[in-house]
Amino acid sequence: MKKNRTGYQRRSAARLAAVQALYQMEMSGADPESALHDQARRTQDPDADYATPVEPDPRFLGDLIRGVGGRREEVDRIVSAALSAGWPLARLEAVLRAILRAGAWELLARPDIDAAVVITEYVRIAEAFFDGGEPKLVNGVLDTLAGTLRQPENTGQPDGGHAG
Repeated sequence: MKKNRTGYQRRSAARLAAVQALYQMEMSGADPESALHDQARRTQDPDADYATPVEPDPRFLGDLIRGVGGRREEVDRIVSAALSAGWPLARLEAVLRAILRAGAWELLARPDIDAAVVITEYVRIAEAFFDGGEPKLVNGVLDTLAGTLRQPENTGQPDGGHAG
């Protein structure tokens, strides 16, 4: 059981690190490989204020950063479609955009990860950054996306929405 818990914690840490890297990519124009390299360096620096107590799963972190970076236009389109009218993606705060992009990519590209886990994880990240209604926004947008991207999973079909 401890091994599974550690794996879960490492994935959680990877999600947080990915959000930070996606924010960096948007603010600096860094490419996914540069952002991944910088994030890996930061998480390994024990003196850094942003060092995490659990090392992020490097493979999962790379999947998240490269995945969002490689499919950003598609991810932005699906996130934008889930936002309320009058709230374009560009109007949201950059960290919030990074959270939504990472969560949307995971729902889109990682059917092996339960949608409820994805939503819960990114709501928790939003709660770490925001005190207002942003976590509810993350919950609503990702829940909407789960309903469209993971329809069989949410309707209780026997295959759970997972391929093969």
